[in-house]
Amino acid sequence: MGTQYFDELEIRSPEEREADLMARLPGQLAMAKKEATGWAKHLADVDPAAITDRDALASVPVLRKSDLLTAQADEPPLGGLATGDFSSYKRIFMSPGPIWEPQGPEADPWKSARAFHAVGIRPGEIIHNALSYHMTPGGFILDQGARAYGCVVFPAGIGNTDMQVSAISSLRPDAYAGTPDYLKVILDRAVELDADVSSIKRGLVSGGALYPSLREEYANRGVQVLQAYATADLGIVAYESEAMEGMIANEDFIIEIVRPGTGEPVAPGEVGELVVTNFSSTYPLIRFATGDLSAILPGISPCGRTNMRLKGWMGRADQRTKVKGMFVDPAQIERLRKQAGDDVGRARLAVVRKGEQDHMVLKVETEAASEDFIAALKKSLREHTGLSGDVELVAPNSLPNDGKVISDERDVNA
Repeated sequence: MGTQYFDELEIRSPEEREADLMARLPGQLAMAKKEATGWAKHLADVDPAAITDRDALASVPVLRKSDLLTAQADEPPLGGLATGDFSSYKRIFMSPGPIWEPQGPEADPWKSARAFHAVGIRPGEIIHNALSYHMTPGGFILDQGARAYGCVVFPAGIGNTDMQVSAISSLRPDAYAGTPDYLKVILDRAVELDADVSSIKRGLVSGGALYPSLREEYANRGVQVLQAYATADLGIVAYESEAMEGMIANEDFIIEIVRPGTGEPVAPGEVGELVVTNFSSTYPLIRFATGDLSAILPGISPCGRTNMRLKGWMGRADQRTKVKGMFVDPAQIERLRKQAGDDVGRARLAVVRKGEQDHMVLKVETEAASEDFIAALKKSLREHTGLSGDVELVAPNSLPNDGKVISDERDVNA
């Protein structure tokens, strides 16, 4: 096999892969229905033995984030959707929502090792991991996979850029892992500090879009950066290879593209909502609707990996929007608006690009214009979303009356 591929699973025929996934699917549904009370309810009308192909799978109800929130509120903390008990979990995380996620006992529960290999990273190399290790699973998703693959991880987390630059110049890591835009922050600060961070030659990024202009800038600075598509619930769903022609689906996932708001698969090549079924024995997710839009590319990757390819992230099927690797939900903005009091009318969060980074601007209808009011709104925005942003006060009734609470104004093609 050499080192081009992670294992032989990546280059088996599409027909062989599909037959294997469909042969395992009834057992996964039966296990979830038997071992997890939430799945027993959700799959009450489903006969697992009958779900043996994609047409049959399309009859299974999807599970949406809103369903997950409801289930976890009704049966806290995990909604009866995880198997086993707390003694069998390695960690419990809380993502915005709040949504709880368990970490199972597997060495690489989120299947990120394969993505590191595709980037060109190899066992024994040092990874500077700048995803958050606080509450949410982002940092651990990449950390666990890198260590399972045989890499050494420096858990940098987010923020403290000067210290991160100092750590890189001292430790000399081979690769960066984190959000697409934060690597630029590190590299730019290293120039200002006259620090040598040239050891970083590769990057695996997730939690946001890797814009073409940013990828080109990294390449010009001697860093090859590839991206992976991941969710806190599923892990690494798809990843880029050196071919950089779409994202290759990870092994052990069944991926569907459905018409947004339904469970109906769309025609090949049509844009729709990404729905994923995993084979986790700890946290089974069956027809889990991610809320993200994508489409299937025809054919196989020029790199030789034979799994289906996604066009990549193409926006949200709902208004829930990922900013700097964290989801911001319309409900969070609505809670902020209500907390601000009767002086506030409509509120809209605009997500834009500013200096190759994600940036938020909260637009609020009000006549209560003061620096203290703006400061209070900025503080509230950070408290509700975990992210900082600017506040712009606008005249009453000046925002569009279109029901939009979050406006994603980033150009993914720029």
